Amino acid sequence: MPTGRTHDRITLWSLPVIAGLALASSQSRNLTLLVCGAFLFGGLMFGPDLDIDSRQFRRWGWLRWIWLPYQKSIRHRSLLSHGPVIGTGLRLAYLSTCAVLLTLLWVSIVGQFWEVSWSWQGILIKIERSLSLNRTEWLALLIGLELGAMSHSFSDWGNSFYKGHLRRRNNKTKR
Repeated sequence: MPTGRTHDRITLWSLPVIAGLALASSQSRNLTLLVCGAFLFGGLMFGPDLDIDSRQFRRWGWLRWIWLPYQKSIRHRSLLSHGPVIGTGLRLAYLSTCAVLLTLLWVSIVGQFWEVSWSWQGILIKIERSLSLNRTEWLALLIGLELGAMSHSFSDWGNSFYKGHLRRRNNKTKR
């Protein structure tokens, strides 16, 4: 499989292509920046190799502990980690769940010392409003994340295919 350094290079060298395609299809610099930023994040920090001790995992710094339960529950290179849409969707759901749990913990701790007025209903209303008013921006972010993850998975699959092809060819010449 390609090394972490190779995956990083693929992500960085693909960025101009992604930027050109995003700008051509959206005709918007803002949406292009969202796609490109999400592509970089998806390729460098939020990609399929969060299921192992990898460059992506280590880039989370002191927050990498968040990904340990994910690593223990997901088999490396499975459809759940490296699969198109499924892998990114599962990582988003996992990270969102962690964020909600950490927010609950933080609010309960802060609530012990200061009076905090918030409600889940209020938060859900704000999230729903943001999703409905900024659909195109959210879609641009999701597309960028998925493209970043797929740059990783496609290079893994291409490498496996190429090595398998060479192995089959070498086996035929040995006969």
